[in-house]
Order: sequence, then C-alpha cells, then structure tokens
Amino acid sequence: MGRIVFYEDRNFQGRSYECSSDCADMSSYLSRCHSCRVQSGCFMVYDRNNYMGNQYFMRRGEYSDFQSMMGMTDIRSCRTIPMHRGSYRMRIYERDNFGGQMHEMMDDCNSIMDRYRMSDCQSCNVMDGHWLMYEQPHFRGRMMYMRPGEYRNFRDMGMSGMRFMSMRRITDMC
Repeated sequence: MGRIVFYEDRNFQGRSYECSSDCADMSSYLSRCHSCRVQSGCFMVYDRNNYMGNQYFMRRGEYSDFQSMMGMTDIRSCRTIPMHRGSYRMRIYERDNFGGQMHEMMDDCNSIMDRYRMSDCQSCNVMDGHWLMYEQPHFRGRMMYMRPGEYRNFRDMGMSGMRFMSMRRITDMC
C-alpha cells in the first residue's frame, strides 16, 4: 500500500493531506495542490476531479513544484497503482471500438509507428498488468494510465485529440 502527502503550496508548504487510497476529489481536503511527497508506492495524479484530464505518474520521491516539473498547475484527484507480479499483455487497436489494425504487446514499445507501422492507437484491451501510454514516441509527452480492462474509445475518457505513440509497462516495485 502506498502513501502520498499533498501540500497546498510549492515546496511542501501550507495545509497538507495524506492519502493511501484512490481519491476522486481532493477539494474537500485542500483548496489547491502544488507539491507532494510520495513516501511509498506509485500513484497517478490528475489535474481534474474523477481521474480526468492530464495525468502524471509518480513514484517514491519529492515533487516540490508541479508547474515547473510537469506543467500541471494543480492536482485534483489521485489513484494508487497496485504492484503487479506476473505477465503483461495488452492489445492495441488503430481505431475506436477495437477496429483497424490490432497488435498484441507483452513488453514496452517506444514507437508503434516503427514497430507496427501503425500511425494511431484509439482503443485497447489490457489483459494483464498496468501500463502507461504516451502521446509521443520514446515515452514522451502526455500520458494515460491503463489498468486491466477494455478501453473502447479514448475520446470518451477525456483524451480527445491525443494520439498514443508509445507504451510502457509499470514494472516499478511500487
């Protein structure tokens, strides 16, 4: 089980809120959030309530200023990432509703264009493990956390206009 402490101001100042589980809306605990310390585990943090908007993966460490480090102005919700032991498996699809080209992945892919000649990924089915999908090749740009389940349309998840070009397994010992 992980533990993260959020702070209203930069450099761990102001009121704080300690969290060890998913939190869909932090506004009842803090009026804003500009820094945090991950004491244990791994988390995804979001700049909107209900796990929506821009996301950022956080592992053990100190994050003194979200704006300068990640370009995020505020954190509004967070989700714990459970530790996964075992295999990793995900099917990616070129179009929404599992349409177009399909490729099954079991390891990291730094460019779907280079590996599969696939220019876009609009849906996926995560069978095993937890994954991060990135909008640019080589694990750069905005990201989205994918846990086991079917994801028929990324636009419905608040990711309209994003194209995912690389994928990485979350293998950290969270």
